[in-house]
Amino acid sequence: MTGPSSASTHERAASPGSPPLHDDAPRAPDAHAGRPAVIETDLPSRLDRLPWGRFHTLIVFALGVTWLLDGLEVTLAGAVASALKTSPTLHFSNADVGLTGSAYIAGAVLGALGFGWLTDRLGRRKLFFITLALYLAATAATALSWNLASFIVFRFLTGAGIGGEYTAINSTIQEFTPARVRGWTDLGINGTFWVGAALGATGSLVLLDNSLLPADWGWRACFFIGAALALVILPMRAWIPESPRWLLTHGEHDEARTIVEGIEARFRREGHTLPEDGLQRLRLRSRERTTLREVFHTLFALHRRRALVGMSLMTAQAFCYNAIFFTYALVLTDFYGVPGDHIGWYLLPFALGNFLGPLLLGRLFDVIGRRRMIASTYAISGVLLAVSGYLFEQQWLNVTEQTIVWMVIFFFASAAASSAYLTVSESFPLEIRALAIAVFYAFGTALGGVAGPAFFGRLIDTHERAQVFTGYLVGAALMVAAAVIAAIWGIDAERKSLETVASPLSALDVDR
Repeated sequence: MTGPSSASTHERAASPGSPPLHDDAPRAPDAHAGRPAVIETDLPSRLDRLPWGRFHTLIVFALGVTWLLDGLEVTLAGAVASALKTSPTLHFSNADVGLTGSAYIAGAVLGALGFGWLTDRLGRRKLFFITLALYLAATAATALSWNLASFIVFRFLTGAGIGGEYTAINSTIQEFTPARVRGWTDLGINGTFWVGAALGATGSLVLLDNSLLPADWGWRACFFIGAALALVILPMRAWIPESPRWLLTHGEHDEARTIVEGIEARFRREGHTLPEDGLQRLRLRSRERTTLREVFHTLFALHRRRALVGMSLMTAQAFCYNAIFFTYALVLTDFYGVPGDHIGWYLLPFALGNFLGPLLLGRLFDVIGRRRMIASTYAISGVLLAVSGYLFEQQWLNVTEQTIVWMVIFFFASAAASSAYLTVSESFPLEIRALAIAVFYAFGTALGGVAGPAFFGRLIDTHERAQVFTGYLVGAALMVAAAVIAAIWGIDAERKSLETVASPLSALDVDR
C-alpha cells in the first residue's frame, strides 16, 4: 500500500542529541545496522487523527475475536460441568471441575508471560497468528480427552493460547485505535467475551441434549465450536499490518511510514479529509530489544504507582470473575436443583448483562474519565456482590431472582474488569506494552484467578451456603480495595495519545 508522495516528508532522521533536521536532510545511519540511529516522526499522531473507518472495524473483528473465544471457553467449562461429572469416561467431581478451571487459568498466565515477551521482541503480527493456531489445536484436542490428566493438559494449552492472544491483541488494538475513542473501543471489544459466553451457552443447550447426542458426545462437540471459529478468523488476520508504533522503535521506520500512508490512502479514497495541522512529533532512538532488567525497572520502579493500580485491578477482577463464573453452574445445580442440560438458559441473561455493561458504560470512560469510572464500577460491583452473597446465604432468592441479581452485579463488574486491561495496556511505554499486559495479567490472574475456581469449588462441595457466602465476601473486599487504589493513584488517560500517557523508552528530549 502506498500513499501520496508528499507524505514521505513526515519521517526524518537525526544523529543523537542533534536538533531536528530539515525535511530534505539525509538520515544518519547506525554504524552497525545501517539504519537511522534517531528518527523524528509524527506517525503516532497521524494514527490518532484518523476518523473511525472500515479499517478499524476490520481490526475489531479480526483481533477482538480473542475475547469472544475466551468467553466461549469459560462458559463451556461451566456449562458442561454437569456433563463432565456424569460422563461415562471422565466421572469428574466438583473439585475436579474446579481443578480443570484452574489449569486453564494457569495456562493463560504462563502463555501471557511467554508470548508477551515474544510479542515485544518479534512483533505483534507474528504472535497473533501463532497464539490463535495454538488455541485452535488445543481446544480441538480437549474434545478428544480420555481422562482427567489429558483434559487438564489440553485445557492448560488452550489457556496458554488465549493468554498469548491477550498480549498480542490488546497491544495491537491499542496502537491502531484513535486516542479519542480508545477507552470505548477497548471496553466494547472486551465485552465481546460475553457474546462468546452466549454462544457457548446456546451451543450447550443444543449439544448437551441427550435426545440429540449420546451423553459422552455432547460435551466433546461443544469444544469443537471454538476450533471452528478460530478456523474462520485465522485467514482474516492476514489483512492486518504490523503495528507502525512497534516498527518505529525497532528501526523499521520506512515500513512503518508505508503502512500509515496506506491506511491514510484508504480514508482519502473513502472521501475523508485528514487535517495536516496539530500533528505532534516524536524523536526516537531505534533499538532491537529491551532487556528484562529494564522492563522490570520501568514497571516496578519508574512507574511503581501505576504498577500498584494495575496489579490491584487485575487481581480483584480475576478473583471475582474466575472464582464465581467457573463455578456458576455448580451453584445452580447444587443449591437450586437446575438440571445440567438447562444451565445455558440461565447463562444467557447473565451474559447479556455482562455484554451491555462495557457497551453502555464504555463511552463514559472517555467522557467522564478513567479514574472516576474505574473507581465507581469496582466499588459498585463489590458492594452489590456482598449484598447478593448475604441474600443467597439467607435463602431469600429463588433461582430466577438470583440470576437477575447476578445480571445487575456483573453489568458493572464487566465494565470494571474490562477497564483493568485498558489501564494496564495504556499505562506503560510502547517497547514493553505487550509484556506489561502479560506481567499484570499473569500476576493478577495467578493471585486471584488460579486459586479462585478451586477455592470456590471446595466451598460449594461443603453444600453450605455460609461457606459460599464467605467466598463472595472475599471477592467483594478485593473489588472495593481496588476501587480505593484506583481513585487515589489512577491516571487520567482519556483522549490522550499513548505516547503522552507513557513516553516511549526510546524517546529523546523527554524528562524522566
